[in-house]
Amino acid sequence: MPQAPALKRELGLRDLVLFNFAAVAGIRWLAAAAHAGPGSLSLWVLAAALFFVPSALAVATLSRRFPEQGGIYAWTRHAFGDWHAFLCGWCYWLSNLFYFPSLVLTGVSMGASVLGVEERPVRIVAISLGILWIALLANLFGLHLGKWLGNLGGLSAGCAGALLILLGLWIWIRSGSATPLGLIPAFDWDKLNFWSQIAFAFGGLELSAILAGEIRDPQRAISRAAWISGLGIAGFYTLGTLAMLVLLPSDKISILTGLVQAASAAGSRLGIAWLPPALGALICASVTGQLSAWIAGSARIPYVIGIDRYFPPAFARLHPRWGTPHISILVQGAASTVFLLALQAGENLRIGYQLLVDMTVITYFIPFLYLFASAWKFGRRGSAASGLFVTAAAILLSLIPPPDAASVGLFELKLAGGSALLVLAGRFWFQTARQSRPG
Repeated sequence: MPQAPALKRELGLRDLVLFNFAAVAGIRWLAAAAHAGPGSLSLWVLAAALFFVPSALAVATLSRRFPEQGGIYAWTRHAFGDWHAFLCGWCYWLSNLFYFPSLVLTGVSMGASVLGVEERPVRIVAISLGILWIALLANLFGLHLGKWLGNLGGLSAGCAGALLILLGLWIWIRSGSATPLGLIPAFDWDKLNFWSQIAFAFGGLELSAILAGEIRDPQRAISRAAWISGLGIAGFYTLGTLAMLVLLPSDKISILTGLVQAASAAGSRLGIAWLPPALGALICASVTGQLSAWIAGSARIPYVIGIDRYFPPAFARLHPRWGTPHISILVQGAASTVFLLALQAGENLRIGYQLLVDMTVITYFIPFLYLFASAWKFGRRGSAASGLFVTAAAILLSLIPPPDAASVGLFELKLAGGSALLVLAGRFWFQTARQSRPG
């Protein structure tokens, strides 16, 4: 691999713990899990045991062995060679072009609900684009600035989760649970599409390792931060979902605005009027921080691919003043904008959101196949086998359309066809770049 330009080591252990929490602890998943019913509590535990812990073991093992900028891309290159590394990095980067819009759409929808604003797609998309570019510009100026947005997001997500859990405990003690609680998941066809999202919600521990060249003592800090933050994240999801079920009947919870519904219900029953706007503010801050964390990590993938000369040389350049991969950040911002607008066309807000999430799951989990395969090759066979099984199942289940899709055929064409087209485009790009590389 050619010598990478010098990077500033801006991140310490505290930053990484908050970075992981911001990246992984997606507060929007609490409403989706609660909407699926109390059986999702068992799924959180299973996903933590069969996917999240294997992910942490894989990241810890591989980051100690190869503490390089690029993380999952570099690990795949060492394990399987350039083409597989390129496909891994290509899918990982492109998955975020779908993830950014779906993430910011959810946050804006929640904020609109708090303020009593009608959920009009044009207005929601316009505000989403504004937030997307604020987070992009913060990272464009460097991790010394962008990391604070991520830190704020991690703290906000933790505070929102803690507030929700305390409210749920308070209501449970006073009047019991609004939802009859049970631990056996209801495996019906209409909800199978959701099960893949449970595993997806636990993705993100690998993100900080991509920034290894900008972390102080990455061989120790990455693995320590993964385990410290991992315990909090597992509690956040399981206890947060339980609190949602205590506060509201599961069939009344909206996957987009359920957290605001829960705060309103708790505020009404406890006589605390400020709960909905307070939780809404924490949600907005956590979503913005989560977006910033993913922008920071994913922008380094095209940067290292550019260093390997499979992307144009401009991607491998750092900004002369800010020391950031500015071309990568700007390109992914422009592409995310296009995808946000295009995938909303012809669909209502709910189906557009679902399509973005499902396309993200497929393209994001292809790199996870490489993550666990690399961990298998370098000695983590038991946990890697578990991770590979969950990843493959998640990809298959994400192909099932939601029951309210306007056209099942069109949904499948956009989802499966779009994902296949991206892989084929990656192969074409790789072959073309390889033939034009000097030497």
